[in-house]
Amino acid sequence: MTAYVTARGSALIVALAGLIALAVAMGIGRFAFTPILPMMQEDAGVSIAMGGWLASANYVGYLAGALSVIWWRIGATTGIRVGLAAIGLGTLAMGLEHHFMAWLALRALAGVASAWVLIYVSAWCLENLASLGHPALGSTVYAGVGAGIALAGALCLALMHVGAGSARAWIVLGALSIVLSLGIWTVFRPRAGSPGAGAERSGQRGMAWDRESLRLVLCYGAFGFGYIIPATFLPVMAKQVIRDPAIFGWSWPIFGAAAMGSTLGTSMLRGFITNRRLWIASHLVMAFGVALPIVWPGIVPIMLAALLVGGTFMVITMVGMQEARGVAGARATGLMAAMTAAFAVGQIAGPISVSLVVGAGGSVAAALVIACVFLVVSAYALT
Repeated sequence: MTAYVTARGSALIVALAGLIALAVAMGIGRFAFTPILPMMQEDAGVSIAMGGWLASANYVGYLAGALSVIWWRIGATTGIRVGLAAIGLGTLAMGLEHHFMAWLALRALAGVASAWVLIYVSAWCLENLASLGHPALGSTVYAGVGAGIALAGALCLALMHVGAGSARAWIVLGALSIVLSLGIWTVFRPRAGSPGAGAERSGQRGMAWDRESLRLVLCYGAFGFGYIIPATFLPVMAKQVIRDPAIFGWSWPIFGAAAMGSTLGTSMLRGFITNRRLWIASHLVMAFGVALPIVWPGIVPIMLAALLVGGTFMVITMVGMQEARGVAGARATGLMAAMTAAFAVGQIAGPISVSLVVGAGGSVAAALVIACVFLVVSAYALT
């Protein structure tokens, strides 16, 4: 009984540390740009096209970070710590620097760092939790992304309410990232013989390109393209309908709350549905959410889209990483990195497609149609 309580306590520490790390890396390092973009449009003259390039810089960095995990063999905990430090300092610098080229470099750095944290936290935490006999706590780890998104969105909403600018938002979120990272710093330390030591070993980083691994990589890449357009531009779309930040600003906190709640809620479905079927269903629900603003203009469908896309994108991330662990076993880190790289390619293509379509006189709706098709086709490919 004592051993069970000790294992349970250790597993909770691992899960909560993973939750906070992903909240910083993804909720702030990756996605804080989304609720801040309308603020940057207002006070820094950033256009939708410029926003697309800033988003793409982050995704190029994310791709580089994912590829580097395959080729550059360092310990998981080292990767997590370096990534968290880079995110905190880079986010802070976004509020202190005011040149577009510097913003591009900083967003790319945040992309590299967030890829490292997502991949290494996934490998390290899932292995630890499995070894401690509490793999179901993996859903708690991935709830961190939604928690970070909701927190960043709520802070931006509050800052807009008091009339603060985008620079202040970046500084506040950067300082928060640093404080949160310091709070979990000692959890992510290499320990010989620890349950997660396998995730530290560099000899198991490669992957075998069998048919199943390739299927996961391609479908995860389609997911990256399918979700990123609404994930990047929902607040901007909402602002085009209603100018009041007290209304349009809620689109991103809703997105994050849905992401957090869905990952926790799906833990109760594990006995009734497989990871693969949950992945397929999530693609179809997300496709429906992406299509809503196309066929039904207004603020209500945009908020519903935030709920449906936010409620599925972290479920897909979670089950995708768990499928990688089931398919690749000891080489899961390599497959996770390859999937994340494919995801990043999809994310790069998404905002660029919006920039090109808008620059040619079109609207975001045309890009949303393509995203919807990608999601439906990839859902079929997973069957």
